[in-house]
Amino acid sequence: MSNAALMRGDTDAYAALVALSSDFTLMSPFGGVPSRGPEYTPERMAAMGRFFRNGTLQVEMVEAYGSPDMVVLALVEHAHVEVGGLKAQDWNLRVTLVYRRDENGWRLVHRHADPLVEGVSLRQAADLARGVRQDAEGP
Repeated sequence: MSNAALMRGDTDAYAALVALSSDFTLMSPFGGVPSRGPEYTPERMAAMGRFFRNGTLQVEMVEAYGSPDMVVLALVEHAHVEVGGLKAQDWNLRVTLVYRRDENGWRLVHRHADPLVEGVSLRQAADLARGVRQDAEGP
């Protein structure tokens, strides 16, 4: 799977396994403004390879939806990985992937991931929605 390669820091294998559409959007687990396909330059991909290191990944399929030209996958990704220089630890993410078929095959058009696998309280969700941070570090 493409994200297993990414968790190892192998962006070449990732790129060989998944084709991003030109209108690709990513809503990362760190929040903020969604990124878009043209931003994924070779330099950015190389930086991603340094950001994720030495990881393993298991995927839990929650649901799959499909039509002749579109597939939506709802997953839980269970990774154990070094992220951004932090020691290896569990990173469990709820993930939605949207693939669209075009004349060249299947392309990833959208990925949304969040770290809310364990759930949060109403108060915590309200704080997040208002942009209130409980820690001094942030992403």
